[in-house]
Amino acid sequence: PALEAREALEALAGRGPASLIEKSTSLAGLLLELAGVVPKGSGQEAAKDALRTGRALEKMKQIIEAQGGDPEVKPEDIPVGEYVAEIRAPADGYVTQVDNAGIVAVATLAGAPTEKGAGVLLHAKQGYKVKKGDVLMEIHAERESKLTEAYEAAIRLRPITVEGMLLRRVPEYL
Repeated sequence: PALEAREALEALAGRGPASLIEKSTSLAGLLLELAGVVPKGSGQEAAKDALRTGRALEKMKQIIEAQGGDPEVKPEDIPVGEYVAEIRAPADGYVTQVDNAGIVAVATLAGAPTEKGAGVLLHAKQGYKVKKGDVLMEIHAERESKLTEAYEAAIRLRPITVEGMLLRRVPEYL
């Protein structure tokens, strides 16, 4: 959960991955609409506005404080596993597949979710163009033995596939 908490704080500060912000504001917008807080069709924009103005981050700080935490916590203050391994692109190409089950298996072997500092941080998504040696994912673990096991599984399972061409099917038109 530490990696997720870091990413959430980054997103609330407006520095998170665009895909996370898009998905989060879409879901938050639907909730705002369903709760009748904003008119139908304007929820996502209201959620994006809460991010832009800092209201979302301020609300998170209030929640953290109400639960006895430090409201001034920064993403880098959240400890993650000290043992880290990177899985790199074996060649130039495109990420053609991300096997979620494989990612979960690697994260579990690293110790997640039981060990809070363990997990997997993805650097590449399906469709990304990568060069040989680019980091595809990082594995974090709190114990060296767990990292070794997770790393070996990642090499064996290859949960992120890189190929020379990105091919997508074009649907047939009726």
